[in-house]
Amino acid sequence: MECGTFVYDEVAGVVGEFRGSDGPYAMLRPVGGGREWQADPARVRPATQAERLSAGVRAVNERARAAVSAHLDRELPPLPVPVKGCGVCDDLAELRRKALLRYDGSAESDTIVLLRRHLAQEHDGG
Repeated sequence: MECGTFVYDEVAGVVGEFRGSDGPYAMLRPVGGGREWQADPARVRPATQAERLSAGVRAVNERARAAVSAHLDRELPPLPVPVKGCGVCDDLAELRRKALLRYDGSAESDTIVLLRRHLAQEHDGG
């Protein structure tokens, strides 16, 4: 078996990449990377195309979930608070409200940026 070959470990029930041998064991690495594990060479067979595809999709999904999770764990700054009685603040707050109602995240972000800028320039930072 060549290094880099995708195989199915019948004991673990997963596809892995063959990395070599270590004594009586086949050393396998998860598709997409990770910690290697030892497998019984008698219980390892070439992975089917469907198994390879499924393992690849699983690896991509796990990487995407990790990226989203890392992004969501960040602390976001508080939303700017419009100054009561200021027409520009009121207009920007209304534009943001309308963007929220139509699920337009880009327009919502734009109004937040514009309100922060307005607060910094006209109201000493709010």
